[in-house]
Amino acid sequence: MDLQQTAQLFVNGIAVGSVIALAAVGLTLTYGILRLSNFAHGDFMTLGAYFTWLANTAAGINIWLSMMLGAIGTVAAMLVSEKVIWSPMRDRRATSTTLIIISIGLALFIRNGIIFIWGGSNQSYALPVVSAVNLFGIRIAFYRILVIILAILAIVALHLLLQNTKIGKAMRAVADNVDLARVTGINVERVVIWTWVIAGSLTALGGGMYGLITAVRPNMGWFLILPMFASVILGGIGNPYGAIAGALVIGLVQELSVPFLGSEYKLGVALLMMIVVLLIRPQGLFKGTL
Repeated sequence: MDLQQTAQLFVNGIAVGSVIALAAVGLTLTYGILRLSNFAHGDFMTLGAYFTWLANTAAGINIWLSMMLGAIGTVAAMLVSEKVIWSPMRDRRATSTTLIIISIGLALFIRNGIIFIWGGSNQSYALPVVSAVNLFGIRIAFYRILVIILAILAIVALHLLLQNTKIGKAMRAVADNVDLARVTGINVERVVIWTWVIAGSLTALGGGMYGLITAVRPNMGWFLILPMFASVILGGIGNPYGAIAGALVIGLVQELSVPFLGSEYKLGVALLMMIVVLLIRPQGLFKGTL
């Protein structure tokens, strides 16, 4: 690889890693607080992208407002799944294996529902064609730069929420010890609702942003679920900051491996990294806590 190609792949890796980071944060929050390994998370990401696409193309709404509407729709779908599925399962003290199987079934339900309603072909937003930005001799797609900037803003907002608000402190307390948090007067059910709201918003935003740099298609989230889990494991399960770092590493390694292995082995690279981390350092690179 020459220097220009390496730089191009590096930028692509940062952009893809930024998308994975937002979704991975939602995934690690649901595990850290709800103890739920949600394999339907990628399909909720797809749902957010389709809601964004629908608002943008069918209703003619601005793409940024469409992303907000997509986030609202995705949060609503997650809250419905919480009310109908996850809350009753917690009341029955369902095992982690049962929850995983249910989440896989939910993923299939969402994906096939999307195909049934909107079809299986690729879709794209109604956006103007924008010339690539020339940065130090490297031509970078405008929307990739935009994705990176949006991801940074979302991560900063998440940090401020977790560290400086009452609900953020309550979420960290529930993640540490749910029984102790309940005894000290924390409304655990309220924390659960906020967890879904935050996870759904970030996941839908990630899906909408992924649609900016690729196409909106029914299996987009399913193909990203493995990199998401790899990012969560690499960064430390339950640690949102670790998930962000892990996602950027996964995104970079996947893109930089393309000249050597080809694009069809990207998921294999993510899987290999996840296996290596589990064998060498099962707890991840960082402590698994909010």
